[in-house]
Amino acid sequence: MSTASLPTYAPPPTDFARTPTYSAEPQAYEQRLALNLPTARPSSDFVKQAKNVGLRLFAQENNASLPVYGCGADVEGAITLAKTEGITSVEAKIEGNLILREVAAGGTTAHKLCLSRVTLWSKDSSTEPCPRSLKFCLTLPTTFNDEKDTYPLPPTHNVHLAGMPGFNATIEYRVSAIVSYTKAATVLRLGNGTVSTPFVYLPRSRPAVPLPPPMRQGRNSSKFIEDDDWRLSEAVMKARLAGGKDIHCQFYIPATRVFSVTEAVPFHVMFQSSAFSLAAFLPYGPTASILAPNKQFTRVRVLRQSIVDVRNELISGTKTDMWRVDTIGEGEFRHAGDGPDWLCFSGEIRLDKGVKVGGFKAGGLNIKDFIELSMIPPEPARAPFSEMRLVIPIRLTTDPWSSDGSTAHAIIDDFSTPSPPSERA
Repeated sequence: MSTASLPTYAPPPTDFARTPTYSAEPQAYEQRLALNLPTARPSSDFVKQAKNVGLRLFAQENNASLPVYGCGADVEGAITLAKTEGITSVEAKIEGNLILREVAAGGTTAHKLCLSRVTLWSKDSSTEPCPRSLKFCLTLPTTFNDEKDTYPLPPTHNVHLAGMPGFNATIEYRVSAIVSYTKAATVLRLGNGTVSTPFVYLPRSRPAVPLPPPMRQGRNSSKFIEDDDWRLSEAVMKARLAGGKDIHCQFYIPATRVFSVTEAVPFHVMFQSSAFSLAAFLPYGPTASILAPNKQFTRVRVLRQSIVDVRNELISGTKTDMWRVDTIGEGEFRHAGDGPDWLCFSGEIRLDKGVKVGGFKAGGLNIKDFIELSMIPPEPARAPFSEMRLVIPIRLTTDPWSSDGSTAHAIIDDFSTPSPPSERA
């Protein structure tokens, strides 16, 4: 065969006009969705020291009271030894436990959330003497299984319900240095063979979108201008006074219902009725607190419901749970306008500084958060209006929304039909 008969290959023509161009900064018609910036890693060490054994944990905040780790984090550190005589093995271990205990009846449910250990040195497998410092790295799992379902690894948390029956629910994590000695060394009491410290497991999360700008009202109108960034919930206060009309309540919160524990949650509320009914409502309304701060009958709060299942029994065919409801945030009202047949308020809910985690579910412990708008009169039989409660499920995150591509997990609106918390606790 001659070379002239061989097939030839010609590359396709390159159309450089169709190649996209890139720039370091957005053009006038473009929008930056996320910017990934490096985050500084803590540079201090957390140290727990016993007589002969030291546990040093790397990458912690300066003067931290306890080590803190996030989702899937590496627990990195070193075990230090003052003396190595008589040592047979050195191990590092992390463990986590979820314990649900019914106080009165004594029922207890426990789940092992994580358990991981590594042998750093062993006399049986090493020909070298035990070093005085041994580094380790153990990775936290992201999930756990309670033999019924798989859940995200829950954060460090503790909740207690007093009463009969009561309960304690505890989620705790610990990292340990374990040093084993020969019998002779143990008799000589060369030192404590185990040093451990609890640590805080705090998986980070953030809303997927920022808080929206405030709603606007139409000119000379009691109605808010419809806005997809805000969610409307409605309720009615039934009139009990002669000649009075019911008060219709419109309550607006950001549509995502996902908020950071570090940011105030904005809201708007509109009360509509006759002038006569609104005048009767004023002593029970948000502005009544200006004259009597201890008599706040209309309130906006964030409620946390903690539900514990430790009984594993049915009463009249229904599964029994124990639960409590706590107020973890309180709203402040600002008068935003009024008319002959309407009153309008805006405000913000600030969460308690002690709230560090959002809701979660794990092995018999369920933490749920809600926003509640309520009007609860002090003397219901004599009040001009019946009690009103409007409850909306929300989710709380550890971090606020960020445009820089933060590594915190973004939470979006994903709500099932809620079972609102009862005031009974």
